[in-house]
Amino acid sequence: MSYDKAKVAENLFNPDTSVIMAELESGPKESAVLSSTLDISEPEIKNRLSYLIETGFVSVSGTAYGVDSEKLAKFMENDENYAGVVDGLTEL
Repeated sequence: MSYDKAKVAENLFNPDTSVIMAELESGPKESAVLSSTLDISEPEIKNRLSYLIETGFVSVSGTAYGVDSEKLAKFMENDENYAGVVDGLTEL
């Protein structure tokens, strides 16, 4: 599947999305659990993750969300912007 790399990076590093992604880091979570934990409505969670769902970085199974860790890791390894941020932080 083809996707806009800049738009994926924008979504991943957006604070509104990254807070949800951080919760999914340890494994799939039900939308009700995410909603309760993050104090974000279930429709808003779906809305914030919509592009990442569309591009396959986030999966939906019933009412649970999960992250394709392999795809995400590969994206991060190949993303020049991410590499630049990591290099910049390393220099600090």
